[in-house]
Amino acid sequence: MSAILYDGTAMLGRHLRRVRHAPAILVMTQTMPIVFLLFFGYVFGSALAMPGSDYRAYLVPGMLVATAANGIMTGMFTAAQDSHRGVMDRLRTLPVSRAAVPLGQAAADLVTTAVGLVPLMLVGLAMGWRIDGGAPAAVGAFGLLLLFRFTATWIGILLGLVSRSEEAAGQLGGATFILPLLSNAYIPTDGLPGWLRTVAEWNPISAVATAIRDLFGNAPVPTGAAWPVAHPAAGSIAWCLLLLALCVPAAVRRYARG
Repeated sequence: MSAILYDGTAMLGRHLRRVRHAPAILVMTQTMPIVFLLFFGYVFGSALAMPGSDYRAYLVPGMLVATAANGIMTGMFTAAQDSHRGVMDRLRTLPVSRAAVPLGQAAADLVTTAVGLVPLMLVGLAMGWRIDGGAPAAVGAFGLLLLFRFTATWIGILLGLVSRSEEAAGQLGGATFILPLLSNAYIPTDGLPGWLRTVAEWNPISAVATAIRDLFGNAPVPTGAAWPVAHPAAGSIAWCLLLLALCVPAAVRRYARG
């Protein structure tokens, strides 16, 4: 375990230096959620307004979760890039723990995400969103966001390692944009058709978004929803643990096999 942590820290440093040398990518990934937040909040805000509640207060937690879910795209592209450009082949020749390489990538993404969520939250506050659930609950919400981002990144790493090319990873990563749309990240699910509501409520993003809204004190937990949404904190953690249990060992095995 100590070897994994030591080597993982070294890989973390490598990925953070990589981000430093490619600031344009970091700026783009951090500013796009803000653009979408402003677009949905002001352009669609009046059309999507919900009776008896402020749509922007509903939207901001959903946008935070959608940003966390984008870890699938970034994890996939970074892993595919390293894999198909021979970087991972060189890393395999070094006396480095096999788990440390993908772990370092996931940890670096977590650090940059933790920093990147701050300006998004500040813009949300400027738009009128407020944290009404108290400081301990807000800290729990931020921790849950990072756990979900960590989980999404591991999913992306696995998909990037099994992709046939960088182009295929990029196209598949772009398709993940639809995942938040099939959830309650942007709109409530109670007005959806029955089958689509079931799909949306069993989407892990819906459980996390509901938990974040509840912890921030922005919206109550809906009644009559599927179990992960009706019990959002437990459902979110259960989804994260299940996906990590599936993706982490699979990604490490795939990396070790080459």
